[in-house]
Amino acid sequence: MARNLWIGAPGRLREIRQAAKSWERTAELNVTEFKALEGRVTTFAPTRTIRRLKLSFEWLEPEDAQHLVRLARRVGTGRGPLVVLDPASVNLLDPYQAAGQSEIPGGWDHWFTMNGDIALARNAEGVTTVDCREVGAAVGWIHGVWSGWPVVPGMRASWLLPAGWDPATATAQLDWKAADGKYLSSSHTIGASVTAVVPEGAAYVTPVARPGAVGLFGLAGGCLTLGEEPVAHALGDGCPAMVVTAYTDVPSARLPYRNVSLDLVEVRDAAL
Repeated sequence: MARNLWIGAPGRLREIRQAAKSWERTAELNVTEFKALEGRVTTFAPTRTIRRLKLSFEWLEPEDAQHLVRLARRVGTGRGPLVVLDPASVNLLDPYQAAGQSEIPGGWDHWFTMNGDIALARNAEGVTTVDCREVGAAVGWIHGVWSGWPVVPGMRASWLLPAGWDPATATAQLDWKAADGKYLSSSHTIGASVTAVVPEGAAYVTPVARPGAVGLFGLAGGCLTLGEEPVAHALGDGCPAMVVTAYTDVPSARLPYRNVSLDLVEVRDAAL
């Protein structure tokens, strides 16, 4: 993955080159325990787990510090959630999306069908599959919040198709989109994966897959990365939309450097 933190509003990301002094990225499980009088324990947990990030920087450059504080105070960033490209992420797909799982039988929360007779369904193992009835049909991956996965021109994006797809017939494709979601162009190749440099004007990328054959194809094992080689069946860390819930801004002993910390939480949207 891109080994530096990229953070900001969609289309206006800034790279923070300095490594954080501390970095916590644990998912929140929200497991509740109920203990009966006889001592038996029952647990309840929501279907999804949300990500929380806590990062702290010491002696941060003034320009980087100002950028983070603007994000925290929502100055000039709009009213929506923020993009956080976590340098520790291995796969930018949603965790369940990478595993081919969906809360909806048709999988419409994670995928959409393109070009031809193609349908999505859940198999006996709970993995979403593509029923491709035309050679030219295609399926695309959905981010869930934005028009695609946020990128910056000049980055190197790689997309690995789900496991089991025939590289002799399948096509891996990256669709580039502008900040307003308008389609710009595509990078594609016949094979299991495609790697391309993000073109000028692109703010989002959408992974697309074309089986190139008729039949059933599973959607588990796909991997989307930035600056790194994709790995099949890598855990999806996601690229969640996030909101700053707390921050500190402390001038360091050597001005104009500053010590800044941020707490962020994964959100579906931001009502600010």
